[in-house]
Amino acid sequence: MKASDEAEFTEFAAAMVRRLRRTAYLMCGDWHRAEDAAQDALVKVYRRWHRINRTQGLNSYAHQCLVTSVFDQYRKPWRRERLADTDDLDRALPDPAGIVDDRMFVVEALAALPPSQRACVVLRHYSDLSLEQTAAVLGIGTGGVKSQTSRALARLRELLDQTERSAL
Repeated sequence: MKASDEAEFTEFAAAMVRRLRRTAYLMCGDWHRAEDAAQDALVKVYRRWHRINRTQGLNSYAHQCLVTSVFDQYRKPWRRERLADTDDLDRALPDPAGIVDDRMFVVEALAALPPSQRACVVLRHYSDLSLEQTAAVLGIGTGGVKSQTSRALARLRELLDQTERSAL
């Protein structure tokens, strides 16, 4: 890779790594897996850097690689293995204002969705991708994105209403 391409990729990666990591976290609910997925996505982007259309397709391709990495993690057998003591480490202490608690409710509700619905919601409403961009990233039609997002939002409303009622 040319030095100018190397510098351009380094700048892109520095600007995108936090965004990709947060998006992956919302999709998988685990910061360690999110970090791995973001790094995997950046590696894939690096490998194809000289072939990517940087004016239009760079962010879209990075998100596509991220979604693929998160979905690939779900297929790995180690994902289903979990130590009993790690549940306590993943839980944060409640904060006085309740802001973190609210965020955790949303993350837990997202985790209850099927991966494809979760990806649609996260890409559309968190990453702020358009309908067409989301369809391109996921490799499905715009109608599929609409229906998956609609089902996911309805289910999220149910889950968050249940959480709200149980908190009262």
